[in-house]
Amino acid sequence: MFKDPTAHMEYLNGQQFAKDLIKLNHKVKAILQREPRVAFLQSPCYIFGDIHGNLEDLHFFSDNIWRLGMTLSAGNFLFLGDYVDRGMSCLECVAYLLALKLLSPQKVFLLRGNHETRDVNGWEEHYGERSFIYQCRERFGDDLGYRIWEQTNQVFDRMPLAAVIDQDIFCVHGGIPRPIGAGETRIQDILQVPNVAGINPPYEHEGDEYQQVASDCIWSDPASEEQESNSVDPESGFGESLRGGGAICFGDKAVTNFLTSQGYSYIMRAHEAHAEGVAISKGARVFTVFSTSKDHNQGSQAMAGCILVDFEKLQVINRSPAYKNQYVHRRDSVSVQSLTDTEIQKRMRLGLVTNISPPESDGEYDDEQWQDLEDESVEDNQVDYRLSMNRRSSIDLNSTVSHDVDATMNTSNSSFTLTSMENIEVDIAGSSSPECTKTRSRKPRVTSIHEEMEGFNTDDMEDIEEVDNAAI
Repeated sequence: MFKDPTAHMEYLNGQQFAKDLIKLNHKVKAILQREPRVAFLQSPCYIFGDIHGNLEDLHFFSDNIWRLGMTLSAGNFLFLGDYVDRGMSCLECVAYLLALKLLSPQKVFLLRGNHETRDVNGWEEHYGERSFIYQCRERFGDDLGYRIWEQTNQVFDRMPLAAVIDQDIFCVHGGIPRPIGAGETRIQDILQVPNVAGINPPYEHEGDEYQQVASDCIWSDPASEEQESNSVDPESGFGESLRGGGAICFGDKAVTNFLTSQGYSYIMRAHEAHAEGVAISKGARVFTVFSTSKDHNQGSQAMAGCILVDFEKLQVINRSPAYKNQYVHRRDSVSVQSLTDTEIQKRMRLGLVTNISPPESDGEYDDEQWQDLEDESVEDNQVDYRLSMNRRSSIDLNSTVSHDVDATMNTSNSSFTLTSMENIEVDIAGSSSPECTKTRSRKPRVTSIHEEMEGFNTDDMEDIEEVDNAAI
């Protein structure tokens, strides 16, 4: 997993990495399009929140949770979205996670977050050098960088929106969607979302109702105490989010109605930064997981967290601020004094050195060679999906001025952090990690829907190759 990025700088800054990304996108896109919009999983299952291009925290989890590799690690691995933007290693994080999905398609599940939409990860004016589209163009040049960005977004378009673990825990990036019709459950509503959905902006084939369902899944937040009192509809339990722009929040009543109607116990979601890595709200029924400790103004003591669902037990695993892995660190001015300008610029492109203006990429490549590569990725009888230029996105980013796209909620209002709970224990890797142990109702295990899907067998997939070690 790019354990030592400096040893692979030529590859990561070169056109071979771009070619591998194109091939990887093509292979994973086919896998994701065959999956339902709700993944039905069994425990044990690790749940991860926002990554946001933070290779260092992702490295911590690989070192301590699947250090023997995904195939030799027990359980499933569920990522709740927001893989890009804000961090400086978006390309590396996306390449690694997609490679994991390719190699272990029935163990690794990648849900979609609001940053897996073109409106957000293409918002260079807002995120600057930390936007995904900027990093694609800066690394590979404007033309090729745009191709990488667009093809990766086509993969994002096919990511599931939610997951259910042991028929008891609902997992999603943002939150529960509003109901759109009598007689249908919310799970059925999500399952009816097209397998290829742009959301922000939508494709021409996306209906307004299901665009709303998908948008609620990736954008909504738990209501704060003030919102519960002032802005949440007492009948539906939903209200306008502090983010603005058309995003919604869900209150106690909405949580109760959803869990009761579906027969679930908990909601696991991401989408909000918390310095403790994990926070709880709504009567300890909603868990918010955040798996990056950087780039969200949470301070130097912020932790990255994940949750292990082990049948009847929920366990929180956090990265202590004191933990340091061996390889991936951002360098300060002292540690780069001995490097030449060329070496510094190479590290700049990988996000290992910041606050130095990088040179413009020449983006040189053979047009005919790239066209041949892209032609190889076009499937026979492929549907021509077209983004709708005449329909508005479900979220107006220009109106989210009252609350940033990546909200950093006031935990004193919106939720109680795990550090306020009594049963705190020391966990792995020498970190002062809190362990939250909760007993949940025993539910019958169900067969994963992915094990029953006709034709979804890794033996039937042609040309699935192991990813080059340099790209892992």
